[in-house]
Amino acid sequence: MAVWSGPACAGFLALAVGCVLLVQPELPGSVLRALWGPVLWTSSPGGTSAEGRLAAAWEALIVRPARPWSRVAVGVNACVDVVLSGVKLLQALGLSPGNGEDHRVLHSGEDLKEAFVHFMGKGAAAERFFSDEQAFHNISQIASTLPGAQHYVGGNAALIGQKLAANSDLKVLLCGPVGPKLHQLLDDNVVVPPESMQEVDEFHLILEYQAGEQWEHLTAPNANRFIFSHDLSNGAMNMLEVFVSSLEEFQPDLVVLSGLHMMEGQSKEIQKKRLLQAVISISDIPTDIPVHLELASMTDRELMSSIMHQQVFPLVNSLGLNEQELLFLSQSASGPHSSLLAWSGVPDVGVVSDILFWILKEHGRSEKRASDLTRIHFHTLAYHILATVDGHWGNQLASVAAGARVAGTQACASEMIDTSRVSLKAPQEFLTSHSEAGSRISVNPDEPVVQWYREGISFHFTPVLVCKDPIRTVGLGDAISAEGLFYSEVYPH
Repeated sequence: MAVWSGPACAGFLALAVGCVLLVQPELPGSVLRALWGPVLWTSSPGGTSAEGRLAAAWEALIVRPARPWSRVAVGVNACVDVVLSGVKLLQALGLSPGNGEDHRVLHSGEDLKEAFVHFMGKGAAAERFFSDEQAFHNISQIASTLPGAQHYVGGNAALIGQKLAANSDLKVLLCGPVGPKLHQLLDDNVVVPPESMQEVDEFHLILEYQAGEQWEHLTAPNANRFIFSHDLSNGAMNMLEVFVSSLEEFQPDLVVLSGLHMMEGQSKEIQKKRLLQAVISISDIPTDIPVHLELASMTDRELMSSIMHQQVFPLVNSLGLNEQELLFLSQSASGPHSSLLAWSGVPDVGVVSDILFWILKEHGRSEKRASDLTRIHFHTLAYHILATVDGHWGNQLASVAAGARVAGTQACASEMIDTSRVSLKAPQEFLTSHSEAGSRISVNPDEPVVQWYREGISFHFTPVLVCKDPIRTVGLGDAISAEGLFYSEVYPH
């Protein structure tokens, strides 16, 4: 039997579609899309894969904005990440998998093991606070000396600062608890104010696992990581006031803020007090400097609700978050699709779009609301969406494409997209909404950024070229947000 090549199949299908159209020219669009979809996502006659076509199309779209940033101030969570195999660490601690159970706060090695098993089984990322200082110190000592353990810049703010500093024409100020090891790891382009230096580093342990990795009865459905720390400096956001006071001298044209999620390890009373102080500090940032807030994994609904409602969202211009944070945000404030307990597989684009729309409609800038929030950069493994209130941001096509491109290069640890090591996992077709009559959209690798509009809000969607054999998943969201911001442009008002 003859084996048909991709181009031959595509040609035959094109001929078949042509014949069908001659006979039945009034075919509905959905039928045509069903016929054409496989053609769009297979190799082109030149032999270029869908991944190769998509990567090439991005390159044409990714252009620098007309008014690029020159000075960016980033704060306030920073630490040293100790990255290692989760299974190897737990084995070194003498632990067996057993049953998984989520714990909002970890109090012991047993809690750590149960939480790790719970999330490894789901293939989901999570971050938890470890309450026992001495036990954490002992575990981190063992982790640091295990073969294969690596030390990296850690903390959302430091990771975003490090990524931005890779652009030599950009000056970056980093404020956070910076110890000697972290200072040594930072890019020379990163300026650390003296008040931000401390004698001892804060360590975060990042337990990675690979897709299909097994630990006795447990198998990871995909590669991800579980993060835990006993981090008091970042937990209390000790450097926030230092950060804001250093802005006057540094004169940034963009401020990036992260670390609010670190307050989960504090008592309710301290959380409440510190959040109020944070709001006062953020309010002191001049209104002509845009502020981006990077969210991170959280379990405390009350804290998330307070961040939304107690004037944090209205004070920032931009948000960066992933699918876990987006759903948790909606659940914490009874938003759309909040009855959904967890995502199943690739998050539904229509559901994501509805929640992004709700955040900007309920908490974003409008004629009736004095909020600064006008931009959300959403990222998940298979695709990204940039949602913006019209008239405030430019260069969105480049921004969302650059964010997706860096997801593919950083995960594979390659300079350029290596099309043999990545695959398209994004849906070929999707609905833009489930709350109202959404449009049905087909994705074409040759035109990889898809746009739609809803009541003065623009959505830009692009697939991600997912690394098949990821080298490092840590800090991917921060790299995505940093790259998206680097290519973004804010319109003066």
